[in-house]
Amino acid sequence: MKVILKQDVAKVGKKGDLLEVSDGYGRNFLIGRGLAEEGTPGRLREYQELQKTQKLRDEKLRRAAEEARKKLAGKLVSVKASAGEGGKLFGSVTSAQIADALAVQYGADIDKKDIKIDEAVKQSGSYPFKIKLYPGVEAEMTLRVETE
Repeated sequence: MKVILKQDVAKVGKKGDLLEVSDGYGRNFLIGRGLAEEGTPGRLREYQELQKTQKLRDEKLRRAAEEARKKLAGKLVSVKASAGEGGKLFGSVTSAQIADALAVQYGADIDKKDIKIDEAVKQSGSYPFKIKLYPGVEAEMTLRVETE
């Protein structure tokens, strides 16, 4: 029996997956609990059309991410922070501050969750970090922390 999952099911598949399952499991568990719908010929055509549009959308997003990577890779982002003696900051530079600096300096709308920095930034200086633009597409940049 073919079913199309309506939501993620642990150890079975993700939402939108087309699966071949046994009749009893599909009818009694998946469809019975509203986790899937039966793969009738009409629904299978809808599924194929949905897959085509999803593939086009993903390709468009990937191209946009590649262009953003070309624009951002290797660039320098400057953040100003107040510091004490020896360049030690009062607090640390967060990924939200880096995202705000990217928006101001490059016009890039990056979510703070997509910024990966290896170490806590608690001193002035330069630090490498990565931005995840799309699954499999990352841009490496440098953060320069300046004291006020």
